[in-house]
Amino acid sequence: MTQKAAAVEAWEALFRAQVSILRHITAEFPTSAISFIEYDVLFNLSRAPERRLRIRDLIPHLLVSQPSVSRLVDRLTVRGLVDKVPDATDARGTLVVLRPEGYELFKRVAVTHADSIDRRVGARLNSDELRQLTELCQRLRD
Repeated sequence: MTQKAAAVEAWEALFRAQVSILRHITAEFPTSAISFIEYDVLFNLSRAPERRLRIRDLIPHLLVSQPSVSRLVDRLTVRGLVDKVPDATDARGTLVVLRPEGYELFKRVAVTHADSIDRRVGARLNSDELRQLTELCQRLRD
């Protein structure tokens, strides 16, 4: 098998595994509390310094377009989960700040979500395989 064919086969395996796992995890996600994409915003903010990011720095971490992110942030603002504040370092920029209420909701939903991930990924791979998978995925992202 050529390197190119091996790369295509590996990609297909990775893609199909991701789709299968994501379908199961999405089906088990507690959407009565928050949508999957809203959770992703709160997740990214929870990992950011001071739990805040400029909208333009949040966008690359999400799988939705820039206009969708703006509308999504507006919905989260209305729900009292985040605040939009002017960026003191750039008058043109807007920061999205995770409110304590948003962080508490994130933590509650994260417990259920982590259990689902553990069932779909953690139960099928041992600790060394999980570490290797993480390293390989990080290399592919870089």
